[in-house]
Amino acid sequence: MKSKKLSEVIIKTFKNNGFVLSEPDVLLDSDYIIERSGEKFRSSMLTFDREDGKTMCLRPDLTVASCINFLQKKTSSKIYYSGQAYRRSAGKGTSFINDQLGIEILGSKNLIKDDFKVISTILSSAKKIKMKKIKIKVSDIGLFKSLIDALEMPERWKLRLIRHFWRPSYFEELLKRLEKNTDIDAVTFDTDKKRFYEMKKLDQDKVIAGRSVLEILKRFEKKIKDPRSFEDGKKIVKIIKTFLKINCKLSKLDDELLNFAKKNNLKKKYI
Repeated sequence: MKSKKLSEVIIKTFKNNGFVLSEPDVLLDSDYIIERSGEKFRSSMLTFDREDGKTMCLRPDLTVASCINFLQKKTSSKIYYSGQAYRRSAGKGTSFINDQLGIEILGSKNLIKDDFKVISTILSSAKKIKMKKIKIKVSDIGLFKSLIDALEMPERWKLRLIRHFWRPSYFEELLKRLEKNTDIDAVTFDTDKKRFYEMKKLDQDKVIAGRSVLEILKRFEKKIKDPRSFEDGKKIVKIIKTFLKINCKLSKLDDELLNFAKKNNLKKKYI
């Protein structure tokens, strides 16, 4: 009962700030979820096969489901959602049913303004429910991308770190490899290079694994030109880990980021 009353107070704050209820479908196309949100959802989804062979699932996350709803129906972009999501959890004895409450501004044309609106609405909600210990975790992938872009390292490493940021275990493994400068081995690289020159003789419009030969060649040519040796991995990893540990009051976040950038001599475009 207490949690229900808290939800009602929070939802009222959402409405007062102009957010409209989103009611995404409970049943979703599994392939569409994986295509849009990545393989990480596959193991947690509760799925079943329809008579026509299509695999469906119960919505594993209301954020994802609301985004799909927006893409398909172009509904209101300033939304809140409140309801149940259904997914497996790694913890033993945990329920498949997860209550979820949140807000989104989708298709934003002014990210700074809308980010401020989301955070200020959350802060207003926190004040209404009068809880003393509340932490707000700012997980802006844009900030992380800006950091990586500002660091001096091979392009291939930048792409890897950004692409796999949401895979904690693999991301940690990448940091370990970067720290020790452990890239792909020379034998593998030489084999791929030999294949590269063989493919240059093929029809450039031929499609292999969903990409044309020309696209594959352009991608690998960029890898060939990218330097294989990299000596500052340990320093770069230390900067990344320090960045991910930033913990401060929301009102001091700007100053904290500026000091971090100056201390680590980051490019101006990060600041």
